[in-house]
Amino acid sequence: MRYKMSMLAKRSTKTTSLRGRYVTNRQGKRTGVVLSLKRYSRLMEDLHDLAVVAERRHEKPVTADDMKKRLHKRGLL
Repeated sequence: MRYKMSMLAKRSTKTTSLRGRYVTNRQGKRTGVVLSLKRYSRLMEDLHDLAVVAERRHEKPVTADDMKKRLHKRGLL
């Protein structure tokens, strides 16, 4: 269902526990959420990080000493 911005503003409600604003349909069912750009960006970054972890879960772990050697070799430490 399409809503105009004025309808979104009227149909969204503030919550204190999640600090979000929900968009509801005529029956009061939550159909969407309004987030700040800052919060949205953080969530997208977290999602990306989780995707990277999932992709690399079968890779062999690297010890702290090996990582330090790699970083020294690259001039990053």
